[in-house]
Amino acid sequence: MLIPHDTRIALDTVVDLVNTAPDGGRGDGLGDVAALYAFVRSHDVSGVGELGEPDLRAVRDVRNRFADVFAATDARAAAELINELVASAGTTPQLTDHDGYDWHVHYFAPGASVADHLAADCGMALAFIVVAGEQDRLRRCEAPDCGRAFVDLSRNRSRRYCDSRTCGNRLHVAAYRARRKEAAAG
Repeated sequence: MLIPHDTRIALDTVVDLVNTAPDGGRGDGLGDVAALYAFVRSHDVSGVGELGEPDLRAVRDVRNRFADVFAATDARAAAELINELVASAGTTPQLTDHDGYDWHVHYFAPGASVADHLAADCGMALAFIVVAGEQDRLRRCEAPDCGRAFVDLSRNRSRRYCDSRTCGNRLHVAAYRARRKEAAAG
């Protein structure tokens, strides 16, 4: 599956955004405006000005709506959610070549809020996945104590964990130890 650079960046951003939601023992990764600034900086979200509490609330709402896309049971449901997100952002597609990147499309209107920026660009990246018939690549980690979102870009769609070095290894080691314990007891 060939994914353009800007789409890949937007997919990484939407995954990271969804994964800021509080879950289990994990607190809210967007707990305050300072955390929102940190998220915006770490993801090189362009054209963002002064941020405040209304921006934080709006981005949390967008985050929850993206989480619904990952939970969608089929492409039609995902498409409806994405259409609502992108439409609410007031998209204005435009070609741009900034910050050393070649030509790519921004879907947000100039001067858009950070929430609209994320809804438009990340929503269109998710739309790309649905249009390609790959909605089933939008997944949640299968580790029982995790559930983080990820996009499975493996060739054979076999990825089961958000990170094979943490969740995957942890479960494989636990299964190995259980087999050893069972063999020793038996």
